[in-house]
Amino acid sequence: MKKLMVMMMMMVVVVVSEASMIQQSEASMIQQTCKETPDFNLCVSLLDSDPRGSSADTSGLVLILLDKIKGLATKTLNEINGLYKKRPELKGALYECSRRYKTILNADVPEAIEAISKGVPKFGEDGVIDAGVEASACERGFKGKSPLTSLTKSMQKISNVTRAIVRILL
Repeated sequence: MKKLMVMMMMMVVVVVSEASMIQQSEASMIQQTCKETPDFNLCVSLLDSDPRGSSADTSGLVLILLDKIKGLATKTLNEINGLYKKRPELKGALYECSRRYKTILNADVPEAIEAISKGVPKFGEDGVIDAGVEASACERGFKGKSPLTSLTKSMQKISNVTRAIVRILL
């Protein structure tokens, strides 16, 4: 009976230590991958905030970040729509920004998701680059101070982090 108890205790210890090692390995995957990006802290923060991050491979990490780009583009479009009413003098620039962020949502992100999902990271990189370019073009469209600067900078940073991880897949 004593031998059985000792054996059971040893099995529990092995299972717990295996689970701990797997968890550490998953965390180190995010850490190692994010070391290859221009903004380690942003990368870790974005990937740790998604429950899929702990079990994702490199392609999965890119797909998570593409979801973050999509979410930020949606948030920015909502902000633009609100600014139409508050800042009618910016109508032209806001229209251009709206068009550009719709391109991110309807073309760039879907192109990147499809490419990464099909194992063609080069085309995924193109979609990610385009998202950053669209955001930058939006920002430049304002004469004077842009009310979207914070959101635009976030899009550029997330796009740069995502692109760096896509490049790992090339």
